[in-house]
Amino acid sequence: MIGPLPGLWPLKPGSATLPCFGVEPVVLDPQSREQDGACEGYLCIKKPWPGIARTIYEDHRRYEDTYFSAWLGYYNSGDGCRRDADGYIWITGRVDDVINVSGHRISTAEVESALASNPCCAEAAVVAIDHEVKGQGMCAFITLLHNYKPSADVKKSLEQSARTEIGAFAVPDLIYFVPGLPKTRSGKIMRHILRKIASKQMDNLGDISTLADPSVVRQIIELRMKK
Repeated sequence: MIGPLPGLWPLKPGSATLPCFGVEPVVLDPQSREQDGACEGYLCIKKPWPGIARTIYEDHRRYEDTYFSAWLGYYNSGDGCRRDADGYIWITGRVDDVINVSGHRISTAEVESALASNPCCAEAAVVAIDHEVKGQGMCAFITLLHNYKPSADVKKSLEQSARTEIGAFAVPDLIYFVPGLPKTRSGKIMRHILRKIASKQMDNLGDISTLADPSVVRQIIELRMKK
């Protein structure tokens, strides 16, 4: 095996040649150690490859800090992942969307998928919140299908879905039934807005006028301020 290449990793802007090695993904643990077999951790790339980004225009330092500073000698994809017993790597979500709940690292996308599997759920968005005991907790924003109404029974059903699909540690600490989720006109959920609302940082939401339906944000804020 050829490891990270000194002097070529990261590549310098303007270099004339690019070493043509195959992409070699590795799964790292929090101590930057490569893991073998079935495991969960951070997806990184061990070798350069022909299609790798070479730099960021007029900001090479940012390029190095973003892709190489977290794991020295490895290209940081920014994704969390798990590798199954057959060697297939599954993306579990962006690293900044991975929550550490009482020592359990869990992707918000994984919890959203578990909640969305419930027959009453139309959409789910999960964000991290501070928790004085667990370190981090989860706040879920749920839109229900039209034939369901917010109730204690529906809430318990959603919690059971998270518990069954993942485990008890994946049950959100807070569940809000909302009329909609803040989305761009192209349909992307603006989770950074939900994170700020969940943390009650409503004074720094940015410009919400460009959202598909800005009124949704105001309604979610009202719900959050009641608890």
